[in-house]
Amino acid sequence: MKQLVQRAQNKEVEIVEVPAPICGPGQITVATAVSLISAGTERASRSFAEAGLLTKAKTRPDLFKRVASMTLRDGLGATLSKVRQRLTLASSLGYCVSGTVLEASEEARRDFAPGDRVACSGAGHAVHAEVVAVPRNLAVKIPAGVTWEQAAFAPLGAIAMHGLRQAQVQLGESVAVIGLGLVGLLSVELARAAGCRVLAIDLQPRRVALAEKVGAQRAVTRETAEQAALEMTGGKGLDKVLVCADSKSSDPMQLAAAISRSRGTVVVVGAVEMNMDRSVFYAKELELKLSRSLGPGRYDPSYEQKGLDYPYDQVRWTENRNMESFIDLVASGKLSMDPLITHRFAFEKAPEAYSTLSLPERSSLGVLLRYPAEEEHPPALQRRRVSAVQPGRGGGRKVPLALLGAGSFSKSTLMPAIAATGRAEPKLVVSAGGLSSLQLSESFGFHDMATDEAEIWSDPGIEAVVIATRHHLHARQVLSALQVGKHVFVEKPLCLNREELAEINSAYEQAQTPQGAKPLLVVGFNRRFAPLMEQLRQALAPITDPLYVHYTINAGYIPPEHWTQDLEQGGGRIIGEVCHFADILCFLTGARPERVFAAGLDNTGRYRDDNLAATVSFSDGSVGVISYLACGDPSGGKESVEVHGGGLSARMKDFSSLEIHRNSNRKQHSSKGRFPKGHQRLMDQFLAAVKEAGPPPIGFDEIVQSTELTLAILDSLRGKKPVALHAGTASPG
Repeated sequence: MKQLVQRAQNKEVEIVEVPAPICGPGQITVATAVSLISAGTERASRSFAEAGLLTKAKTRPDLFKRVASMTLRDGLGATLSKVRQRLTLASSLGYCVSGTVLEASEEARRDFAPGDRVACSGAGHAVHAEVVAVPRNLAVKIPAGVTWEQAAFAPLGAIAMHGLRQAQVQLGESVAVIGLGLVGLLSVELARAAGCRVLAIDLQPRRVALAEKVGAQRAVTRETAEQAALEMTGGKGLDKVLVCADSKSSDPMQLAAAISRSRGTVVVVGAVEMNMDRSVFYAKELELKLSRSLGPGRYDPSYEQKGLDYPYDQVRWTENRNMESFIDLVASGKLSMDPLITHRFAFEKAPEAYSTLSLPERSSLGVLLRYPAEEEHPPALQRRRVSAVQPGRGGGRKVPLALLGAGSFSKSTLMPAIAATGRAEPKLVVSAGGLSSLQLSESFGFHDMATDEAEIWSDPGIEAVVIATRHHLHARQVLSALQVGKHVFVEKPLCLNREELAEINSAYEQAQTPQGAKPLLVVGFNRRFAPLMEQLRQALAPITDPLYVHYTINAGYIPPEHWTQDLEQGGGRIIGEVCHFADILCFLTGARPERVFAAGLDNTGRYRDDNLAATVSFSDGSVGVISYLACGDPSGGKESVEVHGGGLSARMKDFSSLEIHRNSNRKQHSSKGRFPKGHQRLMDQFLAAVKEAGPPPIGFDEIVQSTELTLAILDSLRGKKPVALHAGTASPG
């Protein structure tokens, strides 16, 4: 299928060929009939994309802080690599779509069926593309009599409606709307439909004239706004003021205060500077509110991604119900979209449509892209595997490889490490979003891209698969790979619980490649392959005494709402990251863990079991301690390992320096290069083992042991008691 994207490197808008999205859990797939280019929002997005790095740093200081924090944690080289890689990506555009349901997931079938006409919202979902996959709470049915074009306005209508709900407008009140873009003009129409007297204000005379056309009682430019407000209200001021402008100036807010009545309400709907003069807000005792996009549910992953609705009697107006209400008003004839439409283009001319956003005096407003009629949609629109580039030649035999999961870690770390080995033939990349597959195909030369993982399992030409999806998918996808006899590398963790581990154990015992050999199963425990970690292990090899190993991780804060903290998707940070350090304790001691006790700081609502100390007793008498902390400062460094035993003391810090003290002598080692944490070495050994039918870089028994220890740490923390590990199992003790 075709999708519209913006190129980060040259800022161009173009149509690209990508595989059609799959219908994921809780989703519907939709054949697009019309999509709306929201001139204000997408003009701002393009301006930001086209800005230089210095301008971006000034306008988005939050991004600058994230880059600075990443530099402190990962080093300048790794950070620059990630930033450069991000700047080469293509990004999706659009968030307003109407079309026909092609497929409904099991969870969405109670609300939708193939053939339903729907309006959809959501950046990253309701994009400008021939087919889109949308979570069920971001779609509503279109009633009879509402056209595709009218329905495409539903997301913007919901934004305007939520602004009015925040203002709590009442019949007969006077309402001002400052900023007459699409949302502002829709707010004018909605306020009029609610029985309010409306004053519309904008800098552009064109928009002012349009506001009068859609029902404003009075519409004026900025210069006469204050006088018009006095005349319209008999000197009292407006009851409610909606600021729908997009401005880097604080003038819209100053104007809002000036034209409000005493104890009136100002609602900020648009993106405006809020450096207001407090004295006016104070003197009038104004109520200031912000309107968060389409309504309750916005930015809540449980609502938007998982499809969990809010109770109707507790949250009457969610973003979905706002969209539905808006479309009902359109169906009743109380709202008109026609005056807001300034341009219509066929989808294949979408780049030309985007050029209208730079027309003088912002004369473009509602710009619509029209797609082929439903009956004209060819079956190719639903193809979930498409060619990306021509296969490369030469260089001897390489391992035909598939990548499952095209997230940021795949882009910034895994694929660069794989490419650096020179051992892989990138054959197929699979991700739920076709655009992510395209980005990796263009960067690393994959032959094909797909959105359905079944393409991997059914392709006999793929020998190895690298799994880099979200954690809850790992076990199922590992099992799928083993069942068809493919070598598999899975990013940590291997699985989320003991039931999944038992299934993998059983499947691995029975698995065979098509040639009758045992397939490799390797987990991304890369730290044991870091150059300095290997040097430390070599220094410890002659020691027969028990060791004391202390691994401190200043992991940094991750908000509880991040997907890695979600117990269903990420499993939490112990499962998702502490597994690395459990593996290192086993690696350095070379012994079997027998007992663990973990204790943590109180979560206090800010943390989720990510401040803890775990003490592990090993079969040879060694003791290991993991101190994993989210409450520190990233400028203090991220990881350090101390080892004492047999007359040796050693310390490694952030994989860049290692000091070894023995017999009053000190040896210092340093590590340079792009992959100091061992990603390339691990990948090189994995691919070499596949190619040459050699032994795995990490034994399966070691992987199971490290996974069991991780699960035992979690059990001990939650149970607040020691846990004993006995031959692959764990029990309180």
